Amino acid sequence: MVTAVMFIAAAATVGALGWSGEVLLLPVACLFPALWAFAPTRLVAGMVSMAYFMAASRGLPIGASIFYTSDIWVGLGLWIAPSLLFVTVHTVLWSPKPGWHRPLRYLAAWALMSVPPFGIVGWASPITAAGVLLPGWGWAGLAATAASLSAMTTRAWPLVGAGMGVALALSAVTWSDPEPPEGWVGIETTFDYQVAGNHADYAQHMATIALVRRAAMDGATTIILPESALGIWTPTTERLWVRNLAGVDVVIIGGAVVVNESGYDNVMIEVTGEGARILYRERMPVPVSMWRPWASGGASAQFFGNPTRRITGTSIAPLICYEQLIVWPILQSMLLGAEVIVATGNGWWTGGTNIVAIQKATAKAWASLFHVPYVTAFNL
Repeated sequence: MVTAVMFIAAAATVGALGWSGEVLLLPVACLFPALWAFAPTRLVAGMVSMAYFMAASRGLPIGASIFYTSDIWVGLGLWIAPSLLFVTVHTVLWSPKPGWHRPLRYLAAWALMSVPPFGIVGWASPITAAGVLLPGWGWAGLAATAASLSAMTTRAWPLVGAGMGVALALSAVTWSDPEPPEGWVGIETTFDYQVAGNHADYAQHMATIALVRRAAMDGATTIILPESALGIWTPTTERLWVRNLAGVDVVIIGGAVVVNESGYDNVMIEVTGEGARILYRERMPVPVSMWRPWASGGASAQFFGNPTRRITGTSIAPLICYEQLIVWPILQSMLLGAEVIVATGNGWWTGGTNIVAIQKATAKAWASLFHVPYVTAFNL
């Protein structure tokens, strides 16, 4: 009993520290595979998985209750339900017997939680730490980290853990956050969508246009705006923006909603003084609150669609909000040669939690791994 409690408490600590929102603490999550593998029973392995996952996503109950303007019980339900998938996968694949199959079982668990359908709620993946442990190593660094995580399930885990510790120490000494390309700027805003009815009104559009003009006067050539900054995208909205950008030599990438026959698409719009186009349709909107395949009126999910887009001759990896927390969207984009990570979000509903900080930390880690520039824009 004492041993089980120690394992569970350690897993919760690892989840809380690794997913605190500080990018250099991401490698702490790499201890999870060892705690999972060496749990004394399958039941304890499942509880270790739940403690890790729920500690990593501890901001969700508060955030969900703010989003739905409901009591905490709704948030608790949306916190527990996704954890059950993570727990199920890791409990089923756990084995009491040591040997070569144990690393393969963890690799299978990691892979299942990285791609749909399980990967839809594949938050808190320790593989994200690759960009901190091996910055600039790209796919080789990803493979080395995956191998190290699997090796953490063997008796060699102390040696592997020490090696990761050395890699982290070396990285921390020289660490610097990825920077945007020259002339690219992300604008962060503080619009209250609870007051504005969840969509930008005329006053917000004009306030955002003023921010854009100011950034252009300061030398910005490509400006990134947060998710939902452009509200519901209509021909009228397009005319408003194009008219106000006439004569301004700048490209705007901003989040918007485009209504369709079954619901809506959460998108990025490219706007200049000459016109506008839908640049990107979100691959994975937030399950339940946005993506509801069982009912009409929700956001569409592209899953593997439009993983890269080109603006001003540059291939970008677009990541809208939730996509920064899961694995396959960024890996798909980088596999297809993305040169810049563009990460946007709308965090008005997160309250005082660390959800936005975690999103930014993960995007920074991926940018560091693949040694590409990174631009972020959030509404806070």
